Amino acid sequence: MKLKEDLNPVLLLLFQVTVWLYSVLAFIPSYLFSSVSESDAGLGSEQERAQRLKAQSVTGRPAGPYRAMGATKRLVSSLHPGVDTLDKVFEDASRRFPDRDCLGTREVVMEEDERQNNGKVFKKVILGQYRWLSYAETHKAAAHFGSGLAALGQRAHTNIAIFCETRAEWVIAAQACFMQNFPLVTLYSTLGGPAITHGLNETEVSHIITSRELLETRLKFILLEVPRLQHIIVVDDTPTKWPGYPRGISVHNMATVQELGTKLENGKHTVSRGRKQPMPSDIAVIMYTSGSTGVPKGVMISHSNIIAGITGMAERIPNLGEDDTYIGYLPLAHVLELSAELVCVAHGCRIGYSSPQTLADQSTKIKKGSKGDTSVLQPTLMAAVPEIMDRIYKNVMTKVEEMSSAQRTLFTLAYNYKLEQLSQGRSTPLCDNLVFKKVRSLLGGKTRVLLSGGAPLSAATQRFMNVCFCCPVGQGYGLTETCGAGTISEMWDYSTGRVGGPLICSEIKLKDWVEGGYHSTDTPNPQGEILIGGPNVTMGYYKNEAKNQDFFVDDNGQRWFCTGDIGEVHPDGCLKIIDRKKDLVKLQAGEYVSLGKVEAMLKNCPLIDNICAYANSEEMYVIGFVVPNQKHLLSLAEQYCIRGSWEELCNNAAMEGVVLQVITEAALSAQLERFEIPRKIRLSPDPWTPETGLVTDAFKLKRQQLKSKYQDDIERMYGGK
Repeated sequence: MKLKEDLNPVLLLLFQVTVWLYSVLAFIPSYLFSSVSESDAGLGSEQERAQRLKAQSVTGRPAGPYRAMGATKRLVSSLHPGVDTLDKVFEDASRRFPDRDCLGTREVVMEEDERQNNGKVFKKVILGQYRWLSYAETHKAAAHFGSGLAALGQRAHTNIAIFCETRAEWVIAAQACFMQNFPLVTLYSTLGGPAITHGLNETEVSHIITSRELLETRLKFILLEVPRLQHIIVVDDTPTKWPGYPRGISVHNMATVQELGTKLENGKHTVSRGRKQPMPSDIAVIMYTSGSTGVPKGVMISHSNIIAGITGMAERIPNLGEDDTYIGYLPLAHVLELSAELVCVAHGCRIGYSSPQTLADQSTKIKKGSKGDTSVLQPTLMAAVPEIMDRIYKNVMTKVEEMSSAQRTLFTLAYNYKLEQLSQGRSTPLCDNLVFKKVRSLLGGKTRVLLSGGAPLSAATQRFMNVCFCCPVGQGYGLTETCGAGTISEMWDYSTGRVGGPLICSEIKLKDWVEGGYHSTDTPNPQGEILIGGPNVTMGYYKNEAKNQDFFVDDNGQRWFCTGDIGEVHPDGCLKIIDRKKDLVKLQAGEYVSLGKVEAMLKNCPLIDNICAYANSEEMYVIGFVVPNQKHLLSLAEQYCIRGSWEELCNNAAMEGVVLQVITEAALSAQLERFEIPRKIRLSPDPWTPETGLVTDAFKLKRQQLKSKYQDDIERMYGGK
């Protein structure tokens, strides 16, 4: 949908004349100096490439399996011959790019507490420049750390855990474990005590790598519940002594462990046996899911699984190489971030580290007037979950609404003009430089590829990112169980609502789901539960045979995973996610409601920052829990003369009624059915963050936890006591 405004005729004429003059002046030099790059030779224009066949059924049946056009005969499982384990991937990169910047961290210049008007205290930072470790230095640091862990008694094929925020030391520690064949147990830094305890006890770890903050605020409170734990390695430099921990547990600094490793490699220290290089089939990572549907499950991922996954991902990113800079801020314990960073390492890219609190100039921890990480790093590559992109979209559009009439009209003209040009496969350098440059600078100004994963991205947000950030958005689809790999849209495909065709490492099948009414024989497009097969499909769940029924091996020895997601395949071979089995609820009158669909449609409403739809089979209608946008809610309250503090407004029945009216109008505009529209809502004054335990680190809703939190409201909205 294009932006809608009453356009000033004079500005419209001025804009059209300017674009026409620019086009005439630009035609001759662009005609003389443009050329088709060697990699694109013979492929035609972006529009032609976007319209070509991406994948096809290799059996001719509508159920598939579907494979990418470049892999119809054989799926691809490795980037380079012989580079078949993750330690070899890093060794190969450090040999080819020894002096290239590898991992970058911004120095902290100053920290201070800033008191807000409401009495709350926020920590603010001023950060300096990025300090870099080269590929050779990173490889050396990882080798020493791995040897140091061995000196502390860690053994090959024995699990070791990492419970740490995304930072350079996380990657160094991971590479050390890959080199020594220590299966790495990854835990989200936002997990609560019971989930951490479950993961550590289930994997029987004796060594854990963590940060000072997580040790002092989370880990130390559960140490007595993890009896096998013996060694805690803290990645921070200070302090050097750690008193006050239970007997039998030793706490070490990362630097101290690296020194142990250096002595070992120099022959001044001995251990019973040396380094055991991994095999491709060995477990590299036991990745615990975020627990959106209950207790976290540990997914066993082999070296060959990850390498196959990053091989497929890399093929979809054009011209990937050592001139690229990636910004890492999503949780490395999530398969999307870990895979993205391994793709970058394999191609010699720089990785600069950030966090959601320091990402941009306006981020919560950045002191006003100082620079956020994107402004300093100026990344060319970035991964994001839809929740973050939705926030950027809403924030920018709020600022557009605050512009003068003339500015807003010019922005709208440029936006709609560029949308039209993109649909025809054309670029708009004049618009990009005159209108969208300031918006583009929010991410540093040099971003050339944005990769979205973790959940479906709304069409409005995708179009906005394409237009205002002047770069393609590649929507991807994958799960922890498939190493994050499944599909990614091609960068020149500007269609919305789709997640692209299968990667060259994987294939897709559709399985009929009769109860939900989805069949591979459906027209115009085949539909069904999505099954992903290929060398990227993981080894199953750790110590959880009951859940392993979602994995199976076919007659050809191909491993498959049943995702539980419902998709349809379009004529060009691209996949669209249309439903999820677990999110489908049958109401008392027999109608099926897709809760995920309702939420996706309503999250585009400016009044809604987040929403969870809820229904059960004993009731006649849907209800909803809503985190309202503060600015829009306050404006609405003023309009209807409803007064009170933020908490009082969110608990006000009249305010709920007004918001429900707005939501109903938005739902009807989005063409939701009447039975899909929430009939009652509860406003939440507090945002849902991973720290609250109500959403995962990828900002997926934790429905069970949300249900527990709002149980009293559920009973009230359904007429109970």
